[in-house]
Amino acid sequence: MSQIQTPQAIRGTQDIFGADAEAFAFVVETFERVRKLYRFRRAEMPVFEKTAVFSRSLGETTDVVSKEMYSFEDRGGESLTLRPEFTAGLARAYLTNGWQQYAPVKVVTHGPLFRYERPQKGRYRQFHQLDAEVIGAAEPQADVELLVMADQLLKELGIADGVTLQLNTLGDAESREAWRTALIGYFRAVKGELSEDSQERLEKNPLRILDSKDPRDKVFVADAPKIDAFLGAEAQDFFGKVTAGLDAAGVTWTRAPALVRGLDYYRHTAFEFVTDRLGAQGTVLGGGRYDGLIETLGGPHTPAVGWAAGVERLAMLVGDLPHSWPEICIVAESREREIDALALTAEYRRAGFIAELFASGSPRKRFDKAQKSQPQVIISLDQRDGHKGNAFKCDRALYERFADAQSIFHGFVDR
Repeated sequence: MSQIQTPQAIRGTQDIFGADAEAFAFVVETFERVRKLYRFRRAEMPVFEKTAVFSRSLGETTDVVSKEMYSFEDRGGESLTLRPEFTAGLARAYLTNGWQQYAPVKVVTHGPLFRYERPQKGRYRQFHQLDAEVIGAAEPQADVELLVMADQLLKELGIADGVTLQLNTLGDAESREAWRTALIGYFRAVKGELSEDSQERLEKNPLRILDSKDPRDKVFVADAPKIDAFLGAEAQDFFGKVTAGLDAAGVTWTRAPALVRGLDYYRHTAFEFVTDRLGAQGTVLGGGRYDGLIETLGGPHTPAVGWAAGVERLAMLVGDLPHSWPEICIVAESREREIDALALTAEYRRAGFIAELFASGSPRKRFDKAQKSQPQVIISLDQRDGHKGNAFKCDRALYERFADAQSIFHGFVDR
């Protein structure tokens, strides 16, 4: 008889449990709390879309589309793709659901994404992101608000130390096109010495060469033309308002002239929050303004800006959280009181207390087990010689704080 082989997790996926799951939940809960402070609406998005949503918005030549997407044909013969990012799906929803009536739409979402890439520290084939977007706002104030919210999120997660906001401008359409032309001319002169990827990108997407990690490219990137030489007055004014807004809000930033977004629909602000605490892949949150995206999906010109952050990477920076101890332990020290203990525990939980029930195993050991949980209050229910015995054991310093808990207890005893 052959032995059944235990199935293994798929490479690039993970089962999140224990301390890791607590850190993951803390990141998501903090994001939900912060987004409410800024009055961003919540959206839930489909896990898959028509493949064209991503191939149009991300560009057929990007690595995500050509190498990393999980695409498949459904039973109706239509090509579908598991979402590799959120922005394209939100842009599609903006068009198909008539969200234009709410413009500018401040919206957030979070959940799993899928990319077939080489797994590495903090990166998985199924991973999770937080995402925040402002769709339909052309003013630099929208960029500022998103960046201030991101900064506050990192601070409230307790991971802002050692994280730097790197900021750049890509200019408006005219500035960017002039810069792009200059980059093509510059890199053509050294094409044979560039990496194979950069040689392929040179004519179609030269900005991506600036972001190359290949040493062969880095030699030439330092002296490549800079965007500042091509910025028109309006583009300079836009970037000046973004930096002035960040200064006014107390958000520290540093200029990163090599920071780019390769796709043509990106304009103006580009940014990343980076750290050296995660190895070479140091970006924990990044984004930019994408004023031309919705046009690629067949919609009207719609300015927009947004950012995304990896939940796993943020959780790694958060680290282990303090253990969650129960506030109240209810102990049934005899089998006759187990139903009473269960009823009292339910009452405490409905009142909002973190309560733990000890009503299984040896009755003699239950109180000792409850003490090991280090609760702030222990309630003992006992029965000796036919008489009920009840005890509410609480430190004097906690008496006032647990006044409601004592009231529930005495009401229960008096029944």
